[in-house]
Amino acid sequence: MSTPYPFTAVVGQTDLRLALLLNAVSPAVGGVLVRGEKGTAKSTAVRALSALLPQVDVVPGCRFSCAPGAPDPACPDGPHEPGPGQDRPARMVELPVGASEDRLVGALDIERALSEGVKAFEPGLLADAHRGILYVDEVNLLHDHLIDLLLDAAAMGASYVEREGVSVRHAARFLLVGTMNPEEGELRPQLLDRFGLTVEVAASREPAQRVEVVRRRLAYEDDPAGFATRWAGDEHEVRARVVAARALLPQVALGDTALLQIAATCAGFEVDGMRADIVMARTATALAAWAGRTEVRKEDVRQAALLALPHRRRRNPFDAPGLDEDKLDEILDRFPDEEPEPEPEPEPEGPDDDHGGGPDGGGGVPPQGDGPSETTEAPSEAPEQQSEAPQPSAQGGGSAPEQAAVRAAEPFRTKVLSVPGLGEGAAGRRSRARTAHGRTTGSQRPRGQLTKLHLAATVHAAAPHQKARGRAGRGLVIRKDDLRQATREGREGNLVLFVVDASGSMAARQRMSAVKGAVLSLLLDAYQRRDKVGLITFRGSGAELALPPTSSVDAAAARLEQLPTGGRTPLAAGLLKAHEVLRIERLRDPSRRPLLVVVTDGRATSAGALGGDPRELSGRSARLLAAEGVASVVVDCESGPVRLGLAGVLAADLGAPAVTLDGLRADSLAGLVKNVRTAVSSPASGTSAVSHTLRRAA
Repeated sequence: MSTPYPFTAVVGQTDLRLALLLNAVSPAVGGVLVRGEKGTAKSTAVRALSALLPQVDVVPGCRFSCAPGAPDPACPDGPHEPGPGQDRPARMVELPVGASEDRLVGALDIERALSEGVKAFEPGLLADAHRGILYVDEVNLLHDHLIDLLLDAAAMGASYVEREGVSVRHAARFLLVGTMNPEEGELRPQLLDRFGLTVEVAASREPAQRVEVVRRRLAYEDDPAGFATRWAGDEHEVRARVVAARALLPQVALGDTALLQIAATCAGFEVDGMRADIVMARTATALAAWAGRTEVRKEDVRQAALLALPHRRRRNPFDAPGLDEDKLDEILDRFPDEEPEPEPEPEPEGPDDDHGGGPDGGGGVPPQGDGPSETTEAPSEAPEQQSEAPQPSAQGGGSAPEQAAVRAAEPFRTKVLSVPGLGEGAAGRRSRARTAHGRTTGSQRPRGQLTKLHLAATVHAAAPHQKARGRAGRGLVIRKDDLRQATREGREGNLVLFVVDASGSMAARQRMSAVKGAVLSLLLDAYQRRDKVGLITFRGSGAELALPPTSSVDAAAARLEQLPTGGRTPLAAGLLKAHEVLRIERLRDPSRRPLLVVVTDGRATSAGALGGDPRELSGRSARLLAAEGVASVVVDCESGPVRLGLAGVLAADLGAPAVTLDGLRADSLAGLVKNVRTAVSSPASGTSAVSHTLRRAA
């Protein structure tokens, strides 16, 4: 087994280390979600935490880590006889992004359950993580149904496996830690709320701190065992402090003043629900215990708010997580501590004296040895840096001057645009698909391991052979060839590729603001439907892939917000760029079906580097996409009393419906949504089909 990187050797990341240690002191805090850019020691710190947890006393031979003094009465390996326990290190179990449901919760041997009536159960990762750490790297990429199972187990402290009348339950209490890069997509708000604390991490911009990170990493890679030995003393001190804080935790008093501060803070920041209040109370108590105190102070409540509230204040994926610290101080000052604050107790000393202490006196973090300490930026500041997007480059060749970027109009609610047919893509909420979860539509022979038994089909397959198999008792004689897998239909996520006209004809400020508002609304819908999104813009003499396909819709919103306009209209270049992007994405992820959303007034005034007639080129490009079966919709941005109807012509070439900007709103979109599949899949989906769709949408 390789030697893990020492927790106390991590340079800086004060909030991250403090949040992890608070959960080690009090697992009831509810886990940690670590958000940050790549290469910021997220995974390193989490994997190093397990070495600081106390030893676990377990029943010998129990696969579910029951405690000898209080074994789980429902343990599948029980009942356990009284006797001495066996100490072992706390486990750190990693859940891979591509794990199956059976790997997470465990698997029942369905064949033995049906034929022998026994509960032959193979434990999953939830059982392995009991009384330890369950770590999910890139948690935002985990399938929704796995996240639901994971968070349900974390909330209830138990895992339930129900399958065709066979039920198994076992204890599953663990410290849940997830890491994610926001550039790859966000978690749903209700899932964000289930993580107790959240931390924003970013790499230091100070050269001296970056040098220290590199120096320590190279030293570790050259001699992992020697490097770990160097930090063994600091590791022992922090481990002892965790044990002491755990012992002190039941004695910490959470007074009425602290409770009022917590309630006022949550109410002042308009946090939904009551989970935030409970998490803040547990966090403030853990902070006091970590600092060696038996009473909760105002600085504990303040630090608890900075860790527990930022991710709970987001109303949509475009809101940056964070907290107004001036407002926080103003709220807390209304409820001053009744007693004067005593002198802070000394922190454990590391190799250097200037590396202990938590922010604002709210606890403290491990010593940093002989390396410089890095202080992470406040949660309210880090997202601004992460959301910064480069200004799109100007496209030449246009007669209209470039206009400055305008703000998007207020987004509005839309209804779903779906891709025709039945897909097999990643689980989501947009188009019909064959999925592991959903309504049962039939059965088939299992391909590999059986996961969802179709009981009626299995019995039907086994029934004709009972006499030949010598059946004598009441039970069926079931063989592996009889087993049938249930086929289910649910919803999938798609790739929604936006192609946005940013030419001079769109440059009217009110008009472009409305266009951006419409695209922003569709981006919000894509976030809720668990889609990937991409953004192509065209103006001047060519098209630009402003955002490669990603799950991060807030990144798309940032690119859209900074989009300038001006120049001629190379419509064909935009469509051909879309064709190229879709071809590449089809190779990368062939099961994810695309939906093309073209936002334009239909004008084509530039052929760019292609040469030829711009209108003819745009028509040929659109028909190329239609020939490959790409589901599309055209958002007609033409305005004014005189309309040329060019967007309708483009829609006919794409075999797609067209809708005006006004028609995108709420109920006006219903007719369009219902007819996307008709306009795309119909062999005669020409101008007449599009006109019919437009009349329905209007």
